Parts: sequence; C-alpha cells; structure tokens
Amino acid sequence: MNIPMALTATAKEELARVPVTRLSERLAEVVGILRFGGGLQLLPGRLIIETELDHEGTAYRLRSTLRDTFGTECELITLNGSTSRRGTRYVLRIMDGGAELARKTGLLDPRGRPVRGMPPSVVNGSVADAAAAWRGAFLTQGALTEPGRSSALEVVAPGPEAALALVGAARRLGVTAKAREVRQADRVIVRDAETITKLLTVMGAPKTVKTWQQRQTTKEVGSPSNRLANFDDANLRRSAQAAVAASARVTRALEILGNEVPAHLEYAGKLRVEHQQASLDKLGRLAEPTMTKDAIAGRIRRLLAMADKRAKELGIPDTREAVPAELRDHS
Repeated sequence: MNIPMALTATAKEELARVPVTRLSERLAEVVGILRFGGGLQLLPGRLIIETELDHEGTAYRLRSTLRDTFGTECELITLNGSTSRRGTRYVLRIMDGGAELARKTGLLDPRGRPVRGMPPSVVNGSVADAAAAWRGAFLTQGALTEPGRSSALEVVAPGPEAALALVGAARRLGVTAKAREVRQADRVIVRDAETITKLLTVMGAPKTVKTWQQRQTTKEVGSPSNRLANFDDANLRRSAQAAVAASARVTRALEILGNEVPAHLEYAGKLRVEHQQASLDKLGRLAEPTMTKDAIAGRIRRLLAMADKRAKELGIPDTREAVPAELRDHS
C-alpha cells in the first residue's frame, strides 16, 4: 500500500537540498536554524550553541555549512524516538568556537548579549536572505498541514521577538503571516492557500507546492460530492421517518373514524399505510386513477384533521399519540 509522505516531511526533504551559493543567504539560513532550533548557553568564559532538529537532512546540511562556510565543527547526536517523544531527533552541539560563530552570525549583539529576535544583517538583508531565514526556521520548527478548511503553514518560535522578526521577513517576501500565541507557544502562521504556495515557492520547494496543490484539488473535487451524498442520505432518511410517522397517524385516524371516514380519504389513507416507505409522489402514481403529490397530501391532511377533531370530541388520544416517541419530530 502506497502511503503518501506527510507534507511537512516532503517540504523539509526538498528544502534541505536547496543549493545556496551566496554567503549572506547561507548566513541567514543558519541563523534561522540556530535561532528557532535551540539557544545559546552562556557559561563562565564559554558559550555553547545547541540546536535540536527532527529532520536528518537538515542536521547534515547544517553541519556541512558550519564547517565549510564558518570553519566551525560541531558534535551531532542522534536521539532515537521514545514513547514520550515521537520520532528521531538530531542535536547539534558546538562546544568550541561557539562565541565566535555567534558573533559572525549576529546571534550576539555588539555587547555580547544574545539577540532575542533576528540579527540586523538578516532583518535588513535582501529578499533572498529573507527567504533563506524562513527556510531555516521552517526546517527547524515548521509544519505544513493538508489543504482544506484548517490548512496552515506554521513555525513555532522561541519567543515573541523571533516570531515578529519572521513576520517581518515574510512581509519582505510579499507574504502576510501572523504571530499568535497558541497553546502557550509563539507561532507564526500562514493560512491562505495562495499565500502558502507563494511562501513555499520562494523558500525553494516547488515540488511540494505541486503536491500540495494536487491534494487541494482532490479535496475540492471530492468534498462537494461527499457533502452531496451525505445531504441526499440525510434527506432520504428524514423522508422515510416522516412516512413511517404519517402511516402511524393514518392507521390511528382510520381506527378513530371507523365507518364515518369518507371513501376518498379512506382510499388515500390506506395507500399510505400499505406503502409506508413510499414518497407522496410515488403514492400519487400508485393511485387509480393517478393523483398528484399535492392531491394525495391534501387528502391525508384532511383525514388526520377530521380524526383529531373527532378524538377531541370523544376525549380519546388523537393521531399524534400513535407515533413512536423517537419519530414525533417527523410527524
């Protein structure tokens, strides 16, 4: 059985292979990964950088970029999934040269304090830099849900400042994103389908866009059909319940009126009782001579009214009392 890959995994797999040649874009992507995937640990005379990822390709991409671009070596630790944490996690830890890397990437300000949002080099960078920062953030803490009513592309941010910085980067890309606190976590969320495809495209995931759009089309085609089928089933069910309820009332009406029932009303009533599941339209076609739906409905209505009036005069249960309790809403 072919199970389609989850869209988040599909997107990360593609984004982790995007070629980047410009130094500023590499820096922006690294900042996005490090800022959204972990933090800086300031120890006496030492700074340790640690980031945690859920995608193997991203982990190896980051390690290669740090080594080839910044000359920084890092330790890569693989944590196998457990009952408390689903899936394999990858931790990259920089024990030596952390402070130097933090200064190069702008994760430390000129006074040596950790930047809470995004470094000025990224915030004021080019459109390509903004796309690279988004790519890094998504590779680290991003999620892409299936298209539909609740579709969304979102990134969990380490704090409100980082979330607002990512919103600003989206604005430079011509994309509207919103920062929200959801379930005690700061998130940057994009919900509009067209905007999601635009953001995925500028980040470098055109194949994912194609898959997302195909699934969106499938749902748009399938959903109305499903809704229509459910609507038809519900209508048929209600019609059948109404017919059973009406048959119960007619049976009681014939009992109440006995020999007093007019022949033409009795004929319509007996048709109803003999064909409980039939629609009024079908009852009309079964009649001899054929009657219209409105004509047969009118006769049954008059039969019931006459019987209820007679029951009231006699002080006995009327026709509604003959309907089972669960069907009285349909009588």
